[in-house]
Amino acid sequence: MVVALFVFSLLHLSPGDPAAIIAGDTATADDIARIRQKLGLDQPLYIQFGTWVWALLHGDLGISIFTNLPVSKLIAQRIEPTLTLTISTLIFSIVAAIPMGVLAAWKAGSWIDRVVMVFAVLGFSVPVFVLAYLLIYVFAISTDLLPVQGFVTIGGGLWPFLSHIVMPTLALGMVFTALIARMTRASMLDVLAQDYIRTAQAKGLANDKVLIRHALKNAAVPIATIIGIGVASLISGVVVTETVFAIPGLGRLTVDAILRRDYPIIQGIILVFAAAYVLINLLVDLSYTFLDPRIRY
Repeated sequence: MVVALFVFSLLHLSPGDPAAIIAGDTATADDIARIRQKLGLDQPLYIQFGTWVWALLHGDLGISIFTNLPVSKLIAQRIEPTLTLTISTLIFSIVAAIPMGVLAAWKAGSWIDRVVMVFAVLGFSVPVFVLAYLLIYVFAISTDLLPVQGFVTIGGGLWPFLSHIVMPTLALGMVFTALIARMTRASMLDVLAQDYIRTAQAKGLANDKVLIRHALKNAAVPIATIIGIGVASLISGVVVTETVFAIPGLGRLTVDAILRRDYPIIQGIILVFAAAYVLINLLVDLSYTFLDPRIRY
């Protein structure tokens, strides 16, 4: 309810009138007033909010102002590319970042550690759209190895699917990878300084067993926490990434809706993103019991 109130207030108090956009540049004030009345935008804000919340409680996200289609249907049509991009980015980031962070902590102070930290700083500093355009220039314009825009489902063939998803995944995953790598390194450094790690090394255990079974296992909770927190930046990055690569997902739908002041679509998508963020953080919290047997709910 708090998210719904914040989203509704932010949209309706910001500049812009969907009725004026629908009416066009040559419309008169009477034309705009008639459209506002037809859309119910002339009613007090508390009535509009109450009507919207009542519909939400019945599972209705509303009707698009411009397409006159249910918002739930529009979201369902666009959710597959966004889910695919998000899942591929999560997999890439976790698989790449955790080994980097573990290795940097194990070789703390060495050139390997410095390289990883430089990558982490650059990855966290470079905006997603800048990296996206660099990837497009290198892999699409200069070498013509990958397509610039669009999305192909995995049902359309493995290579067409991978060729369209690899650049968006790299662009979106860079920030997330840098974030996880830095947290993994910091958490591993703290664990590697513990007495039980020195005891394990004194017993002659192999380095891989010390790192994986003892150090990484005990450093997993902070890493899982930062993964959950980083989903917020991942969601915001989806909007930019889908816009640059013309991926027909929820991010692109959000941008189009904002430009047209299509309130129902914007409100519905933000609620979906908020629900996804809450769900992922709930799953992260539940994972603590598996990562650390001492934690019980």
